Amino acid sequence: MSRPARSLLVPVVSTAIMLAVLLGLGTWQVRRLEWKRRILAAIAAAEQAPPVPLPPRPAPFAKVELRGALRPDLAALYGAEVRDAPAGPVLGGQLIEPLERPDGPPVLVDLGWLPSDRLHDPALPGGTVTVVGYARPADRPGLFSATDDPKARLFYTLDPPAIGAALGLQQVAPFTLVALGPTPPQGWPDPAHALPRPPNNHLQYAITWYGLAVALLVVFVVYVRKGRRA
Repeated sequence: MSRPARSLLVPVVSTAIMLAVLLGLGTWQVRRLEWKRRILAAIAAAEQAPPVPLPPRPAPFAKVELRGALRPDLAALYGAEVRDAPAGPVLGGQLIEPLERPDGPPVLVDLGWLPSDRLHDPALPGGTVTVVGYARPADRPGLFSATDDPKARLFYTLDPPAIGAALGLQQVAPFTLVALGPTPPQGWPDPAHALPRPPNNHLQYAITWYGLAVALLVVFVVYVRKGRRA
């Protein structure tokens, strides 16, 4: 092997390895893109289809319905969100009410955004209703999570067992039912208007990896040409 060829051995091998890794990552993102598109298509179809009865273990992104009696006397507030109003910014959170059902433990229902000063309003939704929505798994407090205030019924971690215990309920479902629907005339509680959708950035990632692969080839070609001129 000639001396020039030996001098290119390490750059060629290194470039080949790095190129294989970059192309592999790009191809993996393309496959993830197709997988994510199928999930998003299934979610869009579920939004258009009628809801299904709430199963014991609801699937992610499924539209379900549940009939029972809401308990506005046990209303609580989850999170903190400021929204604009004609009179200025208004602090509020998600209205949480237990829904009692005859065939299982109560389910905590997220009925939508509510101004904080309306938590004890006598006009809060209650009584026997049919709630259409989706199930949200329980959260766990993080290192920087705000501290719950059970006495004031203010919670910053959506943990159904912890919230249920603070409300005096011995047992609740291990998930929260997030209500879907239009904004009521009074503007609250303002429920979710669509099923949640996971982010789909895989095309951007694929372009990035493939772009880096092209850039690597350009750099390698320039390096080889300069080596021949030297």
